[in-house]
Parts: sequence; C-alpha cells; structure tokens
Amino acid sequence: MIVIGLTGSIGMGKSTVGTMFADAGVPVHDSDEAVHRLYAEKAAPLIEAAFPGTVTDGVVDRQALARSVLGDPAALKRLEAIVHPLVRADADAFLAAQRAAGTALAVLDIPLLFETGGRDRVDKIVVVSAPAEIQRQRVLARPGMTEEKFQHILACQVPDAEKRRQADFVIDTSGSFDETRAAVSRVIAKLSKA
Repeated sequence: MIVIGLTGSIGMGKSTVGTMFADAGVPVHDSDEAVHRLYAEKAAPLIEAAFPGTVTDGVVDRQALARSVLGDPAALKRLEAIVHPLVRADADAFLAAQRAAGTALAVLDIPLLFETGGRDRVDKIVVVSAPAEIQRQRVLARPGMTEEKFQHILACQVPDAEKRRQADFVIDTSGSFDETRAAVSRVIAKLSKA
C-alpha cells in the first residue's frame, strides 16, 4: 500500500483536495476530523485534567480551550502532547485497517506534516498550494479570522515554497474545481502504476 501524505498551509484547499481523493475512491484519514471526534471521546478527560473548565458535557469546548492556550507556548505544548499521540494512534489504526483490506492507496491528511516530522509516516507527499493572495483572501473570509491571527498561523508553519520544494506532487488549487479534480486524478493514476 502506498501512503500519501496530504498537506498544505492554511487556506490552500487541503480539505477540498482530501474530499476529492475520497470521492475518487481513495480512503482518507483526516487529522482535523479525528481531533473533533477525539475531543468528544478519549481526549476530553485528559484535556479537562490539564486545562480545567474546558470540557462541557464530556466534549471539549474549543473556544474555552483556545482561551487557555492562545499566546501561551507552554500550554500549547501541553495540549499537543495530549492530542498528537491520540491522532497518530487513530491514523495508525486507519492504516492497519486499509492494509488488511488490501487497499492500494491511502491518504493521511496531515495539516502540519512537515512541522511535526510526519515525513517518515508516508511514502509520497502531496502539497496543496495556491498563490499567497488567494490564500490570504480565503483565510480572511473565515469567521473570526483576523490579519493578526492569520500572520501568527503563517509564522508557525513551514513556508509554502519550502513545502512545495519537498513535495513529490504539488496540486495548485487556484483554478476551478474541475482543474483541481483533474490534478488529483493525475496523482492517483501515477501512483496506481507505481
């Protein structure tokens, strides 16, 4: 089985491309979706213990948690130490199930693949990218997003140019959905022949 690492900076269209892989029949493990699920399951009691008052009715209150960790690098590290191993175990279980099913290609959608040293977990890397101005427009259109938050997130991520340089495939999402879908199809076709 070939494990594809799907990544890209904020606002580049990674979730859209992940959906396109899934629509084409390639199983996708979405790290963001796993976090949402874990925040209502295994992670909730651990996070409440570390950050009291951040869990309501057994589910992590993302706004309360954000207030507890924002601007506090040590708190953020404590949170990552709880969440990252759980997400990794979830992804490992997904891959084991795909291997057992005889799946040829599987995608790990990992937003911070380069930042978290995830390169060793995948066989090929697909980076989703778009010009900086398109990225900026997409991100600033999100509810609650500010220029300051956007700049902070960018500062914490490996630059897009460096991600593209390290990628096996780059999918440009600045065109139409059909163009992006065609690019996804080309990657699947090329890896299916590998």
